[in-house]
Amino acid sequence: MKTRLEQLQELLADDPDDSFARYCIAMEFDKLGRLDEAAAQFRDLIDRDADYAAAYFMASKTLQKLGKIDDAREMLAGGIAAAKRSGDTHAAEEMTEALNQLEGQ
Repeated sequence: MKTRLEQLQELLADDPDDSFARYCIAMEFDKLGRLDEAAAQFRDLIDRDADYAAAYFMASKTLQKLGKIDDAREMLAGGIAAAKRSGDTHAAEEMTEALNQLEGQ
């Protein structure tokens, strides 16, 4: 029986442009505690699909877990811009709040 990660990786192999599959893989890596791999997967997703706002938010969470607060701030700033480009005001507001919370760290 295949793991969830293996199943997701097969989906991505079938369609390398599937942003949602790439996002799910990054989330699965995070869930498994494989934080460096999660961060790399989020970055790859963002490089391929710069307007995928949720990727920035979750990447910032992963980067925070890794203790990379400056990188997390930078990711949120990029996410705010991506959310605004795509007209997702809710995501932009959520990331702005998260960025403000990080400012004190």
